This record gives sequence, C-alpha cells and structure tokens, in this order.
Amino acid sequence: GDGSPFYICGPRIHEFMHEMHREVIAPRERQTMIVGEMPGVTVDEALAFTDPARREIDMVFQFEHVQLDQDGPKWNARPLDLRELKASLARWQVGLAERGWNSLYWNNHDQPRVVSRFGDDGDHRVTSAKMLATVLHLHRGTPYVYQGEELGMTNTSLDDIADFRDIESINHYTEEVESGADPADVLAALRDRSRDNARTPMQWDASPNAGFTTGEPWLAVNPNHVEINAQAAVADPDSVLHHYRRLIELRHSEPVVVHGDFTLLLPDHPQVYAFTRRLDDVELLVLGNFGADPVTAEVDGADAWQDAEVVVGEPASGADPLALGPWEGRVMRRRIA
Repeated sequence: GDGSPFYICGPRIHEFMHEMHREVIAPRERQTMIVGEMPGVTVDEALAFTDPARREIDMVFQFEHVQLDQDGPKWNARPLDLRELKASLARWQVGLAERGWNSLYWNNHDQPRVVSRFGDDGDHRVTSAKMLATVLHLHRGTPYVYQGEELGMTNTSLDDIADFRDIESINHYTEEVESGADPADVLAALRDRSRDNARTPMQWDASPNAGFTTGEPWLAVNPNHVEINAQAAVADPDSVLHHYRRLIELRHSEPVVVHGDFTLLLPDHPQVYAFTRRLDDVELLVLGNFGADPVTAEVDGADAWQDAEVVVGEPASGADPLALGPWEGRVMRRRIA
C-alpha cells in the first residue's frame, strides 16, 4: 500500500512549518535558504508554502515534470511529449508568479541524466545539453545545477546487475526476475531509469577514475570520462561548461531573467519550446528545438524579432534567427517602445 498520506502534507504541516521558521530560521534569516522537497505537491499547495508573507520556506522541489516520461511506475518509460512538459512548467511559472517561487531543475541524485533523457547523448550531446540548459535557466525561479550537468554528463553503461549499487534498482531487478521477467529486459529499463545514472563519480579529468579518487570508487566511473570531463571543458571555449557560465552571467546582468513575466508560446507545437520573458521595456524570446530535425519557430509577431539582439545561441550569418538547427537553443532580446 501507499503510506504517503501518513507522512506527506499532514493536517498540521503548516503549524510545524511556522514553528520551525520561528524557532530555527528567523534568528538566522539572512544566513539561510529553505527548500522543501515535495513530491505530489500542487501549485496551490506550493504557493501556501512559499508565499513570503506566510514565512515558511523559500521554494519547493516539485516532481511533476520529471514524471511525464513514465507510464505508471518509473521503470515503464514512454517518450516525452513536449507539449505536456511545456504545459506543466508553464502552470508552475504562472501559478507562483505573484507570490511564490520556483526551483528550476532537470537533474538530481534520483533522476537519470537529462541529456540522455530529454536530449540526445550521441552526436548532438553538446548542442542538446546547451539547449536544455538555456530553456531551464531562462524560466523564472532559482536554477539548480547538479554535479556534472554543467559538463553534459550522460547516463552510464552498466552491463550486469552486480555493477549496480542503487538499492531501488537491485530490488526491482530481483522482484521482476523472480516473477518471470526476462533479465535482459529488466536490465534495459535499469540502464535508462536507475538512480545510479546520477551517482557515478564526478568526471574531473581523463585519468583513471576521472580524477575523483586514487582508490576504488563505490560506483564505477562512466567510461566516457575520457572525453567528457571538467579539465577538457575548461579548455574548450565552446563547451557545455562555458555555456552554463554564460547563462549564469545573463541571470546576474539581466533583471528580466529574474523578475520578468513569463508567457508560453506555441503550446501545441510538438518540437519547439518557446516563451517570452518581459520586464518593463525589455523582452526576451527563448527558443528550444527538442528534436533532430531543423525547425522554424513561427511565433506571433515574428517580424519584430528579425533584428533583435541574439544573446545566446548565435545563428549562422544571414540565417533567420527563428530557424533552429537540430537540438539548438536561442535567446533574443529587444526593447519595446
């Protein structure tokens, strides 16, 4: 059975949150940031927790968007429908716009690597990792960067159940095989969905064990650390790492990224993620191509963006700035009279 009703969002939760804020947070308020991990929370519930006037917590981790590519149990994967992803994230953007605050994330210690999950970890790994970062970081909220995400780290390759360390994965494998499932099929699901994908050692360099340790790591290093590592990323000005640095710089230099209104565009487009951010007379257009086919973002008022300043994802010389190559992302900026 499901025991979550007995320990998630109980009837006295806000009483306890107020007590914690009063006794623990308030005396140290300038030194703290409080984040609530809240599976199953709704937008309205999150607003009650994060409204500054209520003095509970600063932001929530919700899990709605990272459950869209599963059919029931997490092991039953299904293709991501971009329209569902856009609708989900937009609902949180709008719902918490006035008083609450969002946590923005693709990855954490329990999720598969996003470039393998929602992007293309093969030929378009770098481009899709940059696009995913661009789309996420240009939303309103506080972005979180999980270790290795800024390098474009991918899911790992574990060939045998003995290679796994995640107890959830091991238990699932044992239960399924004992019930008659094909071990190869169960392993295939684990490779896609296991938490071990997020828990391999950080890839610092191309040396044995990726510079993480001189001993034997608890979980094997991803073999692709020879190509994907921090040392190589620092040396490459076009790396995923430097793209993340650019996005962080943009957030610090452009108030519209932090405070601007959010408007979703093209909600029914199956491949293009498009939205605007607007603050006073500054407007940003954010575009992401979630596919390997080139596509043009046919947004309303497209002509007004033809001469806009491109601040992320410079197109080829003379190309339509609304035309996106495979897995490409772009941010444009204009002033509104």
